[in-house]
Amino acid sequence: MKLAVMQPYFLPYAGYWQLISAVDYFVIFDDVNFIKKGYINRNSILANGKPQLITLELFGASQNKRINEIEVGGNRKKILKTIELSYKKAPFFDKVFPLITEILTSDEKNLAKFVGCSLKKISDHLDLKTKFVYSSDIRKNNDLKAQDKILEIVSLLEATHYINAIGGQDLYDKNRFAKKNVVLNFLHTTVLEYQQFNNKFEPNLSIVDIMMFNDIGEIDNILSRYKLV
Repeated sequence: MKLAVMQPYFLPYAGYWQLISAVDYFVIFDDVNFIKKGYINRNSILANGKPQLITLELFGASQNKRINEIEVGGNRKKILKTIELSYKKAPFFDKVFPLITEILTSDEKNLAKFVGCSLKKISDHLDLKTKFVYSSDIRKNNDLKAQDKILEIVSLLEATHYINAIGGQDLYDKNRFAKKNVVLNFLHTTVLEYQQFNNKFEPNLSIVDIMMFNDIGEIDNILSRYKLV
């Protein structure tokens, strides 16, 4: 069984979705400390041909708090309006905007649950079969840190293959995983480009951008453009 563990990211970029699509179980790492200026509550969309940051307002955000101890603020409708104005002429706006509206008008206040629910809704829209689990729902030793905590999650869920984002190469040791009879790979995104209006391509934008410019079949193709190293 293939497994990935990642902090919940707000409307994340293609590489995050490639990781979701590559595994059977995706653990939403919600009981670790919040990181400021990361992607837990923000991402970039295309506005007037340039990347524009959209940031989810938070209440009680602190690096001394866990992600699931923070609440979502009140600027979701403003973000929704920004997305509408930026993509109203995009080819798949009419199919995608109702989904984004459903996500951003949710009554959920908890940051981890709000972002987790958005991941599940988009996953359903993309017809991905991956199952989601919150790390806070797994009975584990929370005193463990870093790689040791991941290894315990892998063991408890009886995974045989752990896949991590490419940025984790310095954090995880393949030999440590091999001793537990687990294969460790890192997902490396290959060439990924698609038409964005008539502009020069801007990479690494939110999944919102990908969905606005591509049908489900082409998104499936985009999510397959990676290699495991």
